[in-house]
Amino acid sequence: MLPQNSMRKFRRGYLMRAGFLMAALLAAPVCAQTPAPAEFDAFAREVEAWMRDNLDEDVLHILSQVDRERVRDLFRELNKSLANDNVYDLASLREGASYLQPLLERFEETRPYASWLKTHLDYLDVADELERKAPPSPRPNPTPESQRAAWDKRLEKRPLPARAEKYISRLKPLFIAQGAPAALVWMAEVESSFDPAARSPAGAVGMFQLMPATARTLDMTIAPTDERLDPEKSARAAARYVRYLHGRFKDWRLALAAYNCGETRIQNLLSRHKTQSFAAIANRLPAETQMYIPKLEATLRKREGITLAGLRLPKD
Repeated sequence: MLPQNSMRKFRRGYLMRAGFLMAALLAAPVCAQTPAPAEFDAFAREVEAWMRDNLDEDVLHILSQVDRERVRDLFRELNKSLANDNVYDLASLREGASYLQPLLERFEETRPYASWLKTHLDYLDVADELERKAPPSPRPNPTPESQRAAWDKRLEKRPLPARAEKYISRLKPLFIAQGAPAALVWMAEVESSFDPAARSPAGAVGMFQLMPATARTLDMTIAPTDERLDPEKSARAAARYVRYLHGRFKDWRLALAAYNCGETRIQNLLSRHKTQSFAAIANRLPAETQMYIPKLEATLRKREGITLAGLRLPKD
């Protein structure tokens, strides 16, 4: 039998070789054929540049112990699929993400990314379920009704997140103080499962997953201390922002879609299609946003017994 140190090295080498193979498989759905050497080199440089721009140096070091090729390709493809408007594309990433998420949880430095990925496994699972029920190609995106039904079913028996009881009573008054419905504190379950340290590879941080530019517009500091990691400051900022978005769009689905993918993108879609209706632009939104709205609404039904249409501002 191998000594313990040798066994660890063997297992690590095996995981890295297996991960490289799985990363190649993950890339297959978006590549018409295996890249030629020159094309592969260019692809590798592009991915390395993305990692340098989006992942901390400490995380990159730790990922070399986990499975660096596996992580970089999965995050790249996941971000790409979340930003595209085809919900079904997320289904192909389900197996790889399920494999990676518990590995990231093993290291303190990568655990914030594991928290983000864990909340997004829901999107991949529901996309897989919707794809299995979809008609043959060509096929439109799943309807909002089918997505709502899938999310209600998925969350029907879900217990409270481990941290929820600790934070709910503390954060609801902060939402009310900012003029936002107290029930929207459950955005934190959808965004981070109430993990204050959650971090996305795109740069969103905290319980309410605020991007750096958004946080700065809300008068939060990013450095030397990142206030997005503070649950109460993050909650105040999120509540203030969602209240502003509702004031701008006059509709909770539009406001929360803008929270997820950006108010400029929502305004551009509304202007392009000459509408003020969420339903009219829903299937043109990024896949993540298309799924974020019904997931959040299913969460509100589960936790508070209300819908987005039933939300009222505190003064009401």
